[in-house]
Amino acid sequence: MRLLQTTLVIGLVAVAVGGCGQDRKQLADACTEGPETILSALATAPADVALADGTLLSQCVSGASNNAQIQEVGIVFTAAADKLAREATGSDAAALRLGFLIGAARSGASKANGVQTELVRRLEQTVGVDGPAPDRLGAYSRGLRAGVDRG
Repeated sequence: MRLLQTTLVIGLVAVAVGGCGQDRKQLADACTEGPETILSALATAPADVALADGTLLSQCVSGASNNAQIQEVGIVFTAAADKLAREATGSDAAALRLGFLIGAARSGASKANGVQTELVRRLEQTVGVDGPAPDRLGAYSRGLRAGVDRG
């Protein structure tokens, strides 16, 4: 009888654990295709920005449900942010897109379990300690607001 109870408990635990992962949304492949995919999508900022499959940038961040996925999204988003940050010193469009990317990441992280906030922190570092250049601050701020709202 004891063996039967133990077997049932182990079986129930296995079913419960196995079923947990099935309810999670899968991370869209487009989220990790590469920084050029993200940069191409950002071309429409400050209007709605979505990847080719319709996934919002914030959904990439909130949908990354394990450390490996967060790292994959982080590599792609950070590379895109680094490129935009270099360009933003001389371009309002790049500053706006960088702001949008960071705003969208903030929005996604706010809907996730908290681990994604480290990704947001890293993206924010691309702007620099003092923030964007004064002559790019307006464009960056518009992008940031739009990213939070529509990213």
